[in-house]
Amino acid sequence: MSGDKGRRLPFDRDREMVTKAEAETDPRYGCPPEERPIEEYIMKGVINLDKPAGPTSHEVVAWVKEIFGLSKAGHGGTLDPKVTGVLPIALEKATKIIQTLLPAGKEYVTIMHLHGDVDEEELERVVKEFEGTILQRPPLRSAVKRRVRPKKIYYIDILEIDGRDVLMRVGCQAGTYIRKLCHDIGEALGVGAHMAELRRTRTGPFSEENAVTLHDVKDAYEFWKEEGWEEPLRHVVRPMEEGLEHLPRIEIRDTAVDAICHGADLAAPGIVRVEKGIQPGDLVAIFTLKGEAVALGVAKATWKEMLHADRGIMVDTKRVLMEPGTYPKAWG
Repeated sequence: MSGDKGRRLPFDRDREMVTKAEAETDPRYGCPPEERPIEEYIMKGVINLDKPAGPTSHEVVAWVKEIFGLSKAGHGGTLDPKVTGVLPIALEKATKIIQTLLPAGKEYVTIMHLHGDVDEEELERVVKEFEGTILQRPPLRSAVKRRVRPKKIYYIDILEIDGRDVLMRVGCQAGTYIRKLCHDIGEALGVGAHMAELRRTRTGPFSEENAVTLHDVKDAYEFWKEEGWEEPLRHVVRPMEEGLEHLPRIEIRDTAVDAICHGADLAAPGIVRVEKGIQPGDLVAIFTLKGEAVALGVAKATWKEMLHADRGIMVDTKRVLMEPGTYPKAWG
């Protein structure tokens, strides 16, 4: 049977940054994300939560808001009440990045229960036929219109077979219904099947390896509030920048930051480093040289064109993530 850990989703890549121009960052402005004062750190934080079985995703977010006394929080993709696993929760100002997590690739571990006996070789063969683009009609109790949609299955690894129970790891496009996938595999096998259990192990850049529990979150907050101990809180809450790791990256000069914060598009002279592979139309994340997220935008040129261009708009700014005035104004 197949199933080594560490399978890659489409955005998993060995990031390679290319320098366009030498530049330094002024330590008087901004701050590396990990070094933000704790109150600001929380307001621009993301929790990689391991959702327990039972509550809805909305209820879990409400509990996190209550623990921190926040007015805003949002999650990166709903999990049904019985489903456990990775549920990224963005706090306050970090909720601006949630829309980048919703369409990100997902990974699940599921138990598919077969309704009849199946030869292992036949099972392996049929399961592999479901890798690639499949057509799915959402189940009856789904929250979306029940029309057929194409969905990509990046991989299905059979981890273990115990009688009629099949433990599988599935990497898939956002919006894929694993319950329906199990049903359709059962139909293709001619014996029928249903999903018995489900756990989400990845959402975009967040994985179960470093997920934390609600108890961890509550304890860390109490340590900080009662004893002034920040370390546990900085462990359970992560900078929102970690929620953008699945996006191509562009780093800019200090002098370009404030203009972007006011909604300006990114012009060629502002670019210091660019990630290889960027193509027109790609959603990209714009960062300062200290690693702070400035904005999200859509690339208007290839990475090579960005490197060699002296003028022109390279990125169309779509969502500003940094407050104006964080860096000094350097534009007319």
